Amino acid sequence: MGRNGEDRGKGTFRLTEALVALGRILACCVLSAPALGHPQSTDRIPGTLNVEPSVVYRTDPGTCVLLFKVFGEKLSVPIDRQALLKLVNLKDQKVVWQTTEENSQGAFTNVPFGNYDVEISAVGYLSTHQVAQTSNAQLQQFEIVLRRDPAAINLDADDRALPSKARKEMKHGVSALKSRNLKDAERHLAEAYKAAPSSGELNFLLGYLYFEQRDYERASNYLGTATKLRPNDGTSLTLLGRAYLERKDYPQAQSVLERAVATDAEIWLPHNLLADAYLHQKNYDKAGEEAQAAIDKGKAEANPARLILGQALISLGQDEQGVQALEGFLQQSPSQPMAGQVRSLIAEVREHESAAPSADREVRTGTKLSGVDPLQALAAPGLSEKSWQPPGIDQVKVALASGVACPSEKVAEETGKHVGELADDVARFSAIEDLFHQNLDLFGIPIRTETRKYNYVASISEPEPGFLAVDESRADKIELEGYPDKIASTGFAALALVFHPHMRDNFDMKCEGLGDWHGQASWIVYFKQRDDKPNRMHSYKVGRLVYPVKLKGRAWITADKFQIVRIESEMVRPMPEIKLLSEHQVVEYGPIRFDKKNMSLWLPKSAEIYFDFRQHHYYRRHSFDHYMLFSVDSDEKRKEPVVKPTGKPPATTEPAITELAPGPPHQLK
Repeated sequence: MGRNGEDRGKGTFRLTEALVALGRILACCVLSAPALGHPQSTDRIPGTLNVEPSVVYRTDPGTCVLLFKVFGEKLSVPIDRQALLKLVNLKDQKVVWQTTEENSQGAFTNVPFGNYDVEISAVGYLSTHQVAQTSNAQLQQFEIVLRRDPAAINLDADDRALPSKARKEMKHGVSALKSRNLKDAERHLAEAYKAAPSSGELNFLLGYLYFEQRDYERASNYLGTATKLRPNDGTSLTLLGRAYLERKDYPQAQSVLERAVATDAEIWLPHNLLADAYLHQKNYDKAGEEAQAAIDKGKAEANPARLILGQALISLGQDEQGVQALEGFLQQSPSQPMAGQVRSLIAEVREHESAAPSADREVRTGTKLSGVDPLQALAAPGLSEKSWQPPGIDQVKVALASGVACPSEKVAEETGKHVGELADDVARFSAIEDLFHQNLDLFGIPIRTETRKYNYVASISEPEPGFLAVDESRADKIELEGYPDKIASTGFAALALVFHPHMRDNFDMKCEGLGDWHGQASWIVYFKQRDDKPNRMHSYKVGRLVYPVKLKGRAWITADKFQIVRIESEMVRPMPEIKLLSEHQVVEYGPIRFDKKNMSLWLPKSAEIYFDFRQHHYYRRHSFDHYMLFSVDSDEKRKEPVVKPTGKPPATTEPAITELAPGPPHQLK
């Protein structure tokens, strides 16, 4: 959010003819000084870069241009996403940020002669540093090759990328799988697969289907394809490893499960399965290590790992410790179907102890332990339900560039400045709002769909210092009954005010690192309402009663301009008193140009909301277009007649209210 009257492309042009007069142009380089790091234009000669430059840069006398071309893995392959450039002046430690553009190039202009360190980062790649020493030369160019981060998690899997028919068939297939109707599931998934055979998610679902049918060979084939399409998907790797274990192909299982553990070492199940693979190959030391790792990470849930740990220790001649592990398994699961086998094994070990002195014991081969198969103690693999709503804020592991420190204070200061500008500049704005509303079943399949179009109006004011008033409405003055399922939703403009200087102290905030949003390098900031601060951001109204809602969420903020491009938020806790179990918002912002005012404001472009209300699941998408702006001077805004708030603490805002109809749940049609 904020003003941006500049045209980023201004001053750029092709160099076809400019190079002819280059000597004369460079000789008269006395131009108005743009801010350091802002890519205005300077004339330059192509140097070390292999591609012909298409942008002209200007720089002042005594300064230079540092130009970076960023590649992914190879010099011949420009990186496929935006990279972040951090320029540090080694003399005074002053920092300037810049990002690459669509041509994978980024430039710092008006760089005073001196010594610099430049850090180049991108999500999914390992960061690297480049030393830049500038003296007299007006242009220095660098080719930077970033290497893939082997620990990065691929977050590209998304069923919205599928053709509509494949997406529909896939959802029906998942519904059939959950109902244990494997025949119908196979039919639907096969149809979806015809339309999208290269979908990693469909290959995984088919692999899961055949695993459930105990056709482990076909399961391995589809799951193997899924892991090639999504090499960092731990779920696919884990299930593939389990399929190999069922086929008794222990070397293949070990190879796949080692990858699964490397993808996410905090999940207990791949450790457990990898321990099983080691145990069957008589690598008892590693089997014990992985089994213990599974227990440490999974606690009671990882109780089956005690079977592997116990057998590994006994095979190493550590009978007492092994028996303790097996007895621990029985204490946790006394009625487990395998309990009888485990008790028999313990009795056998005790008998062996009494028959042979420990000094004479040799490491066992494990043949007598074959009657206890650790796989039998595991629950059947459950299909992770494709929820009708996005995963929770705290459930998501965000992909971050490794080793990149977030300038938290800078992000908070600059973002707050842009959000503050919106409140300063805008009295009222309007837009055409398209509303798409669906009532969903458990698997996200629409039961009923409705659409609406509204004249949306919002105003932001500061009637007295520290108090922000936000009013959002539909100009048509629609009664609650006129909204789909009698739910009126607002709050999209107000959500960004979490970062307003008057509001941000009401939230705990943490800059998690450098992320990526649609190829744009972005700082990712986590926020959560503080219990000791007033809660004035969001409320629900049922009848005449208003229920404040504490929010937590995550924001994506552009790394170079510190503009909010996306916010996800949800309730800190459910509200059973009004039968509202969850609410998840996803709001995307973008620059809206107002030529008559000669400014750009970052305003909501779309908003998605997911409700679990009165045992119904709802999905809404609000889209905004045709914005009109009504602005006044800040002093005039504060002179407008307002109802002075009473009893409200400073540094607060009027809450965004989602209005719900009172009464019993609505009947489905």
